[in-house]
Amino acid sequence: MKLAAALYGASLLGSASSFIPRSSFVGTVPANANTNANANTNANADVVVDSNVRSGASALSMAVTGPLNCRPIGIGSAAPKTIVTNVDLEAVVETSDEWIRTRTGIGQRRLLTAPPPASASSSSSEKGESEGKEEEGDEEEEEEGKEEKEVAKAETIRDLSIEAAKNALDMSGIDPLDVDLVICATSSPEDMFGDAPSVATAIGADNAFAYDLTAACSGFLFASVTAGQFLHNSAGGTGGVKYAVVIGADALSRFVDWDDRNTCILFGDGAGAMVLQAGDAESEPGVLGGASHSNGKGSDDLNCRYAGIPRGVATPDGGTTVTSASYDKLYMNGREVYKFATREVPRVLTEALDAASMSVDDVDWLLLHQANIRIMETVASRLGIPMEKVITNLADYGNTSAGSIPIALDEAVRSGKVKKGDVIACAGFGAGLSWGSAIFRWGGEEEK
Repeated sequence: MKLAAALYGASLLGSASSFIPRSSFVGTVPANANTNANANTNANADVVVDSNVRSGASALSMAVTGPLNCRPIGIGSAAPKTIVTNVDLEAVVETSDEWIRTRTGIGQRRLLTAPPPASASSSSSEKGESEGKEEEGDEEEEEEGKEEKEVAKAETIRDLSIEAAKNALDMSGIDPLDVDLVICATSSPEDMFGDAPSVATAIGADNAFAYDLTAACSGFLFASVTAGQFLHNSAGGTGGVKYAVVIGADALSRFVDWDDRNTCILFGDGAGAMVLQAGDAESEPGVLGGASHSNGKGSDDLNCRYAGIPRGVATPDGGTTVTSASYDKLYMNGREVYKFATREVPRVLTEALDAASMSVDDVDWLLLHQANIRIMETVASRLGIPMEKVITNLADYGNTSAGSIPIALDEAVRSGKVKKGDVIACAGFGAGLSWGSAIFRWGGEEEK
């Protein structure tokens, strides 16, 4: 009961000292706003963000988060076994490896695959029973084939979420029973009602409160800041949430039009997870600042909309027509999304750094949603950050939506690139339209 009350209070109120809704940033464009945003039109220009430009150029809802008394202590990821290269896609649509790499920076992607058809599996099994049981070698071969099919059938986005979360918990050294909160950021769950509760159970977090959060490619950062609020409100030994697991996972290959070369080349599937720990009275914050935005006026440029199939129900007086669930293919206006990302991401990162009382000079690593290498190059240039300080694995995974940031961070931490105490400036952006940023200090306070 005590935990439930703490969760409810945190979700409604946040922390008065750290979560600052900027009411002046909500509504219409002020008359004195610089709506042309000239400071950001040149790829090499400095980013100039004052309150008027910030509110005027975006014309949206915004929330800023100051330092939160919690820290990231574990990271993990998981990706499907099937790799599809750009060369493979040359046989699918009119494209080339050079065309894709030049325009996106992607070389390959990991895809969840369909299980073998039940009929094929059944007939294969029957054939094996009639022809192969006399020879021990044939039996072993049949068993191996059966295991391979079971592995293929089990490969789902939920399973990747579980694997990523387990890897993050292993790194953190935390007992799953000590986890109080699990948030799964996904737009493509296995269960329409949410994967987080079943994922929590599967990783052994039997004491955790778990739920899904949907914000497309911004989802992992939104979920991380949300978890940070719960942890911050529990810091100092006041009870409530002490450990949280935040998962970003998506399988957008399920919604891609594989006949459209402009979108099918972009997306891959995968999951990443991060463990966050509440601090104590003496702790340095590990979530240093954040900013979140959305603007529904841009939803036409990136969406995957419901397209129900009419179905008659034989009720009296002529029946009733309802719809059976179905979705359109993922649609993206690439040109407009590119303009949106390169305009807003430098701003939102600057807002988060302002909230953290930091500057670009304090940043050790820049980690953006892995959507397009040209977006990363432009954002880095506008912030004055060299590409050597940009974390990217886009070439190997493609755009994994909510999974992209934690997957890239996992590789960077495990390779030794990101070290304890490093400051990582992160930004996510995507459908909604939504975008946000968070500044993390890896592992909490800097190691002495």
